[in-house]
Amino acid sequence: MLELSILGFLYEKPLHGYELKERIQGLSGHVRPVSDGALYPAITRLVKNGLVDSRTEPGASAAPRRTLSLTPEGRQELLARLRAPKDAEITDGQRFFTLLAFLGHLPDPADQAAVLRRRQEFLTAPASFFYEGGAPVRAEEESDLFRRGMLRIARATGTEEKAWLTEALAELEARAERVSRAAPPGTSATRP
Repeated sequence: MLELSILGFLYEKPLHGYELKERIQGLSGHVRPVSDGALYPAITRLVKNGLVDSRTEPGASAAPRRTLSLTPEGRQELLARLRAPKDAEITDGQRFFTLLAFLGHLPDPADQAAVLRRRQEFLTAPASFFYEGGAPVRAEEESDLFRRGMLRIARATGTEEKAWLTEALAELEARAERVSRAAPPGTSATRP
């Protein structure tokens, strides 16, 4: 998810390494802090793979600073990752939030909707933190006060997320319909 965050933020504009780290920290730092030991090797890999460009600029009152920007290949890589996220990026809540942070970069509402449908399908499957006899334990069945709290909070969050997904999918379907009606016959309705 670190590489997705790097590509996503650089898609928006070039950043210095410190600025990039601050944005990533803001997105997920409270859950998964970002260390320099993880961030800078990831940047180096992306530069080596031709997805990110790094150039040195003079600092105003300090040492020179590296400015990072996305290459055309990096833009395409980001869009490919957003169109076809890994299963863990759909099923893990924090990873899904990272994906959501950049899903708006996909130009086609149908591609955005396909990702949201995958999350919706995942959320409709019966699940729990705890199981008894192979069946998920519901909050009303849990005798432990704290586990019952976990289950109730998860249910409330899941209910709200399902409602938002339904609303978002309806909006994306309406956008896709407007785009397809506006496209001249025989042309693509979406941008590349």
